[in-house]
Amino acid sequence: MKTFTFLVEGGKATAGPPIGPALGPLGLNVMQVVKRINELTADYAGMRVPVKVTVDVEKKTFEVEVGTPTTAALIIKELKVEKGAHQPSRENVGNLTLQQVIKIAKIKKKDMGASTLKAAVKTVAGTAQSMGVTIEGKPPKVFIEEVEKGLYDEEIRKHEGEAA
Repeated sequence: MKTFTFLVEGGKATAGPPIGPALGPLGLNVMQVVKRINELTADYAGMRVPVKVTVDVEKKTFEVEVGTPTTAALIIKELKVEKGAHQPSRENVGNLTLQQVIKIAKIKKKDMGASTLKAAVKTVAGTAQSMGVTIEGKPPKVFIEEVEKGLYDEEIRKHEGEAA
């Protein structure tokens, strides 16, 4: 068994580098692998997604496992902007609602190793801060303080335990 990890744009993997050169020498049908990656990452169009390809070298079979895009990529998708601010402390590229923050936190919670959805929400807010994104019209630092004070507990609790 050999395992490869690639970062691909959702739904747009190709047989070119890095996938083709890595898998071609193993005698796999690279186009089949690429097709499978694109099927599994189609929902992440416009975002870079980590993909793990496990190859059984003897049987010439493969499995594709898709990770989740980065928190920053999910924020960018929610805001429909191209990228975060160049100077996050001075520039604002958008505003997330509490619902959007919770949605991203649910997607990323497992990857973050966050024990609670509330902890994941604070982590997403931290990423938003580094990108020049406000939450509920407030600087993320203020939002995080409010989360810590329990201002959003009821709303967060409603989503705890729900799958993304």
